Amino acid sequence: MSDAVPETETLQERVEPEYDPAAPAPLTVPRTPTGHAEVDAQLERLGDADHLATDGHLEVYEDVHRGLRDALTALDARPETPAPPPSYDKRAPSPSYGTRS
Repeated sequence: MSDAVPETETLQERVEPEYDPAAPAPLTVPRTPTGHAEVDAQLERLGDADHLATDGHLEVYEDVHRGLRDALTALDARPETPAPPPSYDKRAPSPSYGTRS
């Protein structure tokens, strides 16, 4: 009688799994910060697609698009800063020109 454990693994189980083009794969696209917090957050959100199968990318892309559109809309909605008042009145002559010698 032998105490050896019978090999139950088949040759097929030892072979590497086949390449699946729909499997999640990071794109490793660099995302450069813009300096605008809302936009940068949306760009980072794109990284979530790296861990999803391709059929899950659409949801992430639509979410990012919506967030970027909202950020741009918010920029348009902000009131413009009024121009500073002129430091002098252009209609009145300067005191130094009002007197001649």
